[in-house]
Formats: sequence, structure tokens, C-alpha cells
Amino acid sequence: MTGAGRPEVEEPYTGPPPTARYAAPPRVPGALPGLHPPLPGGGDHGPVPWPLGPVPMAPGPHTHLPGSPLGGLPGPPAGAVPWGPPPGPPPWAVPAPLPHDVPTPFLLAMRSRTWRWWRPLLGLLEFVGVYTIAVVVVVVAGALAVVARGPVDLDFDDLTDPWVLLVTNASLAVAIPVVWLCWVAAHQMPIGSSSSVLARLRWELLARYVPLALLALGAGIAVQLAVGYGLDDGVDASGPVRSFVLLAVLVLLTTPLQSAAEEYVFRGYLGQAVAAWVGRERAGALAAAVLTATLFSLAHLPGDLLLFLDRFAFGLAASAVVWLTGGLEAAIVLHAVNNVLVLLLAGALGEGVDAGEELGGGAGLLVVALDVLAMAAYVLLVRRSVARRPPATRTPAQDLRPPGQVAAAR
Repeated sequence: MTGAGRPEVEEPYTGPPPTARYAAPPRVPGALPGLHPPLPGGGDHGPVPWPLGPVPMAPGPHTHLPGSPLGGLPGPPAGAVPWGPPPGPPPWAVPAPLPHDVPTPFLLAMRSRTWRWWRPLLGLLEFVGVYTIAVVVVVVAGALAVVARGPVDLDFDDLTDPWVLLVTNASLAVAIPVVWLCWVAAHQMPIGSSSSVLARLRWELLARYVPLALLALGAGIAVQLAVGYGLDDGVDASGPVRSFVLLAVLVLLTTPLQSAAEEYVFRGYLGQAVAAWVGRERAGALAAAVLTATLFSLAHLPGDLLLFLDRFAFGLAASAVVWLTGGLEAAIVLHAVNNVLVLLLAGALGEGVDAGEELGGGAGLLVVALDVLAMAAYVLLVRRSVARRPPATRTPAQDLRPPGQVAAAR
């Protein structure tokens, strides 16, 4: 009541429309319920319209300067977070620290910032365990598949049988991912650390060294065949074996993987572990070459002394090209080209051809001598190629030593 008992009449509101803070605006036609948060007073409503009145603005990084084409326009509201990424680079854009403080040769790659003497031992134990499981699975599955085909040589030593070759190569090739796992789990380093000083396989070097291996090893095998025919010892060609086309396809597809796997194990992880324990570049390389060549020869037993010496010389040649190139590429090419040529030749000439697993007498000694000459020729060709176009032989690194220590080391 106002005045003389007259009822109080509320005057209609004539100001600006209320904002979402005080009242819900009318529902927008077509808006779906539940897609917008409820207001403090409750209820479901459509999108909140922009306020019709002026909004106080505060200077900010987007405020335009007077005199600019957009001069006089306000900046963002006070307290608003400016658009754009947060200051500084995002965490995922920060590169991981390089694993080595100084440029490091390939064989000492384990001597990184994470180096501990027990890490190579842990990696070797991990390799033995994981590889044993993997190879059992591959061999059992492959053997069942081979036996299911019918009568077969249960010794699985006839590598001119395409399926025996496939099982053998697959059982060796699985060593490559196991070596990668060892680098990650035991050393906290990239999986390619046994490939090269760049932590990857340098495909351009593979292409560069294949012709050199074909030239050196092809010439050596041709001379061996000529000597074998001349002496009528060990060569009795009976023609291509059955399924020679399939054999050739499997040789070309799987033998390079088998050869690479053996290099990853012997000249790669095992050689790097030995050199890392020695801790000195030249002494470590020599110790790794001798030890891995010995183990490589023992892994190809049974055999005679000449076969052992032939494999030992092969291991030394592979270690030599690893030393020259800073990676496994040249050794993989040497191993793969040798195995591919021998297997294709054995399949093409037939069962009577001695594939080099049994070397005896004067002919065997001559074969070993020719093998050594062919491998030495390959090493010299690789050395010449390195002199013309040197590949990287040390890891990229951030040198954290004081300047005086760097100068003294040089």
C-alpha cells in the first residue's frame, strides 16, 4: 500500500535484458535439452546470447595500438586467458638428450650416459631368455608345417629344401627384434644402437657395398668352382634341385634377414658388450673381433679345423668393415651376399655340390685360402670406398666437457 491506501503497483522493468548470471534467457528454437549447463537457478535452456551492452575491456596482448588499421579496438576482457599455446615449447617438442656426452665409436656405443658395467650382462641374459622362447615357437611351428608335407629329412640340415631353409632363416631372423628389445630394456637407448652410429640402418651404404661384395665374393666362388672342376674334387653337378624357383625366391627374401640377424648378435650387441667392458677404443675393437669370431666359428659346429678357420677369418673380415664404417651395413652385405651366392649355387648345381660345410684335404685348404683372399679383397674395396666417401663413424653427441679437457683429449 502507498499513499492513501492505494495498492502498490510494481513498475515494469525497462532496463537491458538480464544476463545468464541472474535469469535464464528464452530457449533458442531448435536447441536440444541437456546440451547446455544449468544456470544457478536451475532449469534447462538454450545457448546464452551475447550481452547487448558494452563489456569492460582490459589491455592485453591483443590490444591494437592507436594509429594501426585496427586502432582503438579493445583487448580481451579482464582476466581472460589469451588465445594461443602456453608460453614456451610444449613438453613433447623438447628433444630427448643425446645418449653420449662426446662423439663415440660404434663399438663403444654402450658407454653412454646410462652406462653401468652390469647393463651388457643384463642385456645378454635378457637376449638368451627371450630368444630361446622365440626360437622354440618358430622352430616347433615350422617343423610341424614341414613334417605335415610328407617325408622329410628330420635332421633339417638340407638347406636346399625350401621349407627347411625357411624354418632355419626364420629361427635366426627373430634375433633382430630381440636385440632391439635389449637396447631399450637394458640400456634405455634407441633400438638402432646396434645398427650404426646414427642409431639406424643406413640403407644408402647397403646399396653402395653390395656391388663390392658381388665383385669380390663372386670372383672367389668362380675360382673355387674352376679349381673344383679341375681337381675333380667336390663338384658333381646333377642339375637344379626340385622347387629351385621357390628356393631362389626364399633365399632372396629370407637369407638377408638371417645374415643380418647373425651380424646383429655377433658383430653388433655381443661385440659392443665386449668393447664396452674393455673401455678403450682400439683394445676393445681387437678383443671384440677375436672373441666374436671365435664364438661365430663355434656356432657353426660340427665341422673340422679348416671350416673353423674359414668362419674365423670371415668373422675377422666382418669386424674389420664394422670398424671402417661405424656400423653393421658392410658386414651384413658381406654375410648376405656370401650366403645368397652359396645357396643359389648349391640349388642350381644340385645335390652333388659341396656347399663348403665339409672341407678336407688339399682342396679344402685351397678353398679356405681362396675364401680368405676374397674376403680380404672385399675389406680393401670397402676401405677404398670409405676413403672416397667417408660415412659417419662416431655417434652425434653433446660435448659437456670443459674446454680445457676437450683440448687435452685431442
